[in-house]
Amino acid sequence: MAKGVEMLVTWFGSGYLKPASGTWGSLAALPFGIALHWAFGPISLCVLALLLYGAGVVLGGVYLVTAEHPDPDDFVLDEVVGQWLTLAAAPLTVAGVVMAFLCFRVLDIVKPWPASWIDRKVHGSLGVMTDDLVAGIYAGILVLLAGAYL
Repeated sequence: MAKGVEMLVTWFGSGYLKPASGTWGSLAALPFGIALHWAFGPISLCVLALLLYGAGVVLGGVYLVTAEHPDPDDFVLDEVVGQWLTLAAAPLTVAGVVMAFLCFRVLDIVKPWPASWIDRKVHGSLGVMTDDLVAGIYAGILVLLAGAYL
């Protein structure tokens, strides 16, 4: 497997950090997401997240060929996509970024339907990537609603 695929899927090695590699992957996604949000705006961050989702489905499939588990802990590109989608809905303030991070992590762990169904029934890199995509969309909606309320 190409080193570039491994670096992307593990988000520059953050997926190797233990415990809670998904949390580390989400944290590692934040600086990139904040910079992209600031430089190009929230819509561009969503578009880039969706492009990264597509890359994750394709390259994640390559990565999973040699993996020992169908959803290995070190595969955190899915967390990056979900975190970026959530971050796109947040204001670029400390409180907004913290809220985006916490909302995504909670929904990624809880996996509200249909993310839970996707996690159980959709196999391969499509399933790995899509349940976090759904969690990111839900978390983004929550962040938008919280922002409107506050």
